[in-house]
Amino acid sequence: MKNRTARTAKSLTRRRAAVVTGGVVAALALGSTAAFAASGGQHHGFSAASTGAVAQAVHQTADQQPDHGAGAVKAAPAVLKTTTAKTTTTVTARPVAAMKTADQAKQNAAWVTPTTGYVLGAHFNQAGSHWMHKHSGQDFVVPTGTHVRAAHEGVVVTAGWGGAYGNNIVIEHGSHLYTQYGHLSHIGVYVGEHVNTGQEIGLSGSTGNSTGPHLHFEVRTTPYYGSGVEPIHFLKQHGVNP
Repeated sequence: MKNRTARTAKSLTRRRAAVVTGGVVAALALGSTAAFAASGGQHHGFSAASTGAVAQAVHQTADQQPDHGAGAVKAAPAVLKTTTAKTTTTVTARPVAAMKTADQAKQNAAWVTPTTGYVLGAHFNQAGSHWMHKHSGQDFVVPTGTHVRAAHEGVVVTAGWGGAYGNNIVIEHGSHLYTQYGHLSHIGVYVGEHVNTGQEIGLSGSTGNSTGPHLHFEVRTTPYYGSGVEPIHFLKQHGVNP
């Protein structure tokens, strides 16, 4: 009788262990603790340490499974391959240097007054006690230190003292065409230098045979005194209205 009772008890224990084991396996497979409910919430045959290990395994497994909580199903993010058509736009850009060269060439084709902010003074061929002969150029009356600029593109052929002209500059603009800038307080270019139209070449002053600060400007057919032409008329013919 005792042997039968012992065998019955052992059989019941095995069945309960199988049920619990099945619940654990189910929990590990499904990533849920619902399998433990099938065992009636009992952990027969498990120590506290074993229970903790199982719980940890269940949680680890659950972390690796999709979340089915609150009835929501999170699908694995789909990998979408989107093919975007590439549109190639060809832009023909002019290099900065080329743009500057083109703009400078356009500017150099023009003429400008030799200074700005002036009042016209003594005129070409004007008679007076200040000159041994008639006035050989056009005076632009400006304060000392006013910027003087090249009236047109060219090459400097004179840059220094010019006797009665004081500090002066002569620029060659081509065959039989020159401009002269006299009575300067400062010369900013050198002989042989190429200058652009409108480029600063010096500062006005009152050096040489001068009665006050101004710029003496001439248009010549040679680099020398006596070959001047009427400068205001010349500038007007070249699009400048002084």
